[in-house]
Amino acid sequence: MKIGKLKLKNRFFLAPMVEVNDIAFRLLCKKAGAALIWTGMINPLSKQILFLEDNPALQLFTTNTKGISDFISKYEKKVSLFDFNLGCPAKTARKLGFGSFLHHDIKTIEKILKIMKNSTDLPVTIKLRKSKNTLEIVKIANKYCDAIAIHPRTQTQGYSGEPDIAFAKKVKSKTDLPVIYSGNVNIKNVNEFNDFDFLMIGRAAIGNPVIFSKLLGKNKKFTYKDWLKQAKKYSLPFRQYKFQAMWFTKRMIGGAKLRNELARTKNLKEIKEIYSI
Repeated sequence: MKIGKLKLKNRFFLAPMVEVNDIAFRLLCKKAGAALIWTGMINPLSKQILFLEDNPALQLFTTNTKGISDFISKYEKKVSLFDFNLGCPAKTARKLGFGSFLHHDIKTIEKILKIMKNSTDLPVTIKLRKSKNTLEIVKIANKYCDAIAIHPRTQTQGYSGEPDIAFAKKVKSKTDLPVIYSGNVNIKNVNEFNDFDFLMIGRAAIGNPVIFSKLLGKNKKFTYKDWLKQAKKYSLPFRQYKFQAMWFTKRMIGGAKLRNELARTKNLKEIKEIYSI
């Protein structure tokens, strides 16, 4: 299994998610068996410190070509591939015109993909949503990309409603590139997506990195305590400790009560007391 020259151990990837995909969480998903892990969205002009020890897929969001070449040059030796996000449906994306709100601007999309491709020998991928322009963008991606990810919900749907799997299959029929399917993939339905080369696991992985172990028929277990062990190596803000603490309760008995308690915490000591760590 390959994307460009990148060899992959299996077809299961951690989908890009803002806030969720910090370095500690990505490392746990990698240990659990995820073949490739995506960062959250990063603007090429951002000055934020990036932790890339997990050799992730680095996802960009932008509405122009400014800073792309320099950004790629800076991080090329630390990542597995570069991905262009045209899938985000969030309010911020609407306000600034990036993600799925850039679908209408075919010329700009081509300029961005062209400079990405010309700036690196690593694979370049693109993440799309369902729109009236998706298939036109696929034609552009065929020229510059090494794989296409498709989340077959519309911008208006966001993450609600049913993904249009038939549309995703239509995308697959329009390209010879590997296609990564994204949208409601979980343990129970994973075999419904065998028409696609790779699968992205998103919300089903939140607070649940062991999903990758289960998908591979293994029995590795990771908890919030394991996340803490990874996180202490990095300068993560307290909000990240709090968010992850809450997310890891989602499949716990009495999880709702624990989340209410965790929501009121003001420091790591209080979180550890609730978790009895």
